[in-house]
Amino acid sequence: MIIGLTGGIATGKTTASLFFSEHGIPVIDADIIAREVVMPGKEAYEKIVAFFGTEILHADKTLNRVQLGEIIFNDTEKRLMLNKIVHPAVRLEMKKQAEQYLNAGHPFVIMDIPLLFESKLTHMVDQTWLIYTKPDIQLKRLMERDGYSEKQALSRIQSQMPIDEKKKLADIVIENNGTKAQLYENLMSLLTKTRKTDSIK
Repeated sequence: MIIGLTGGIATGKTTASLFFSEHGIPVIDADIIAREVVMPGKEAYEKIVAFFGTEILHADKTLNRVQLGEIIFNDTEKRLMLNKIVHPAVRLEMKKQAEQYLNAGHPFVIMDIPLLFESKLTHMVDQTWLIYTKPDIQLKRLMERDGYSEKQALSRIQSQMPIDEKKKLADIVIENNGTKAQLYENLMSLLTKTRKTDSIK
């Protein structure tokens, strides 16, 4: 089974991913894959350089993400082109890795996808699991974690799909309104229900 793990900013998705890794369950992180597929020598990298030119490269030939970001921020057409190159490469690599893990005998694979619902990627997974935090707690945690003012934190939260909206879309909702230990307890309970306890290493 491929499980799509998602959440919102400061809801605890990264902590949940760490829990699964600690319990021997493969985690495929969409953000990490997105960085890997644009490394020199990769097909997506070649396409980006062919389209944007060598001026978006550092001296060591790696992508200058800041410069590329400035270009696409001001140009919708170029942003769409970049997404058209990168997104399929990310999806392909995630599918490939998931198949390898399943073929190797892992009963579960976690796909950690922050924008699972926004990017309409639910077709890639068998089940969606949402790490859920109440909006007021989410705001408080983000302010404490990143040192933001309430206004700064709210603007970042509001740039995402509301967590309560994601809650309606998810197959499984994992509450994370307390401590890390309580989240781990909730995750262990869910794993126990989802498969036999003795298969957890």
